Amino acid sequence: MTWSPDRDALRGRVAVVTGATRGAGRGIAAALGEAGATVVCTGRSSGSTRSEYNRPETIEETAALVTRLGGTGIAVAVDHLDPAVERGKTPPDFALSESSRYVGRAVAALAADPDRNRWNQQSVSSAQLARAYGFTDLDGSRPDIWRRLEDARSPV
Repeated sequence: MTWSPDRDALRGRVAVVTGATRGAGRGIAAALGEAGATVVCTGRSSGSTRSEYNRPETIEETAALVTRLGGTGIAVAVDHLDPAVERGKTPPDFALSESSRYVGRAVAALAADPDRNRWNQQSVSSAQLARAYGFTDLDGSRPDIWRRLEDARSPV
């Protein structure tokens, strides 16, 4: 039997993927799009700003891939290494976000937990794991992008 994704599993849901230009970030964005999610693809490499490594991949390409796979891809150029962006003091409007290092720390903390099975059958955010394991982002903060998205979606 061949596995195939549920194309509507995440329809109507929004995901923000940092470092979506290439590698794991691009793979995560693609998988979320394949499941029907709207994916905000963030990163530094765009059609107007080439990677410092002169790599050709762009966030616009990742957003287009997400859309081709059945989701809705949105490309937003954000330098998550810029401390002002991480503190939410510069555009774009949703500039509070997680650096890829923060997400990496969440993965590492979870992988190192001998009792990680307690998280089975749950959808957890990096912020939830940061509260449970005590890690922070590079600037010492514990951004909770999902709480912000929920606040933005709630009627005033």
